[in-house]
This record gives sequence, structure tokens and C-alpha cells, in this order.
Amino acid sequence: MAKKTEQLPQLEASLTELSELIDKMEHGELSLEQALTQFERGIHLIRHCQKTLQEAEQKVQILIGNSPNDSLTAYDQGSDEHDNHN
Repeated sequence: MAKKTEQLPQLEASLTELSELIDKMEHGELSLEQALTQFERGIHLIRHCQKTLQEAEQKVQILIGNSPNDSLTAYDQGSDEHDNHN
């Protein structure tokens, strides 16, 4: 039987949950068994966050690599996207 894949939250929700887990563990509100369970959950969340960030970084690198310009220019909120071709 295949192991059921655990659903992990989005990056922001994962970071919030991690913060809450750390707070609970730091304040000693958990039994040893609960702390170990929460620690294990925290490790899963950290790995999930690292993977999500790595994937985002790879996407950015691909986008930069596919660009005809070698470097990025500063973002100007006041200009239209089509006006950037000076």
C-alpha cells in the first residue's frame, strides 16, 4: 500500500504554522510526545518551504535566462509595461 501524501499548506501558511509551533515549543506548553510530534511537523514544513522557494528561484532564473536583456532593470510603478522599451 502506498503512503498517503500529506497535504502541505501554501508557503505563507506554512511559515505561520512554523511560527506557532516554535512559540508553543519555546513556552513549554507541550508534553515530550507532543513536542516531538510538533518538531516532526516543523521539519516537514521547513522542507516544504525550502522546496517551494527553490522552485520559485528556478522559475526566476529561467525567466531571466530567456530574456534578451542580460540584466534586470528597476521596477517603475508609474509606467505602463509597454512604455519600458525606451
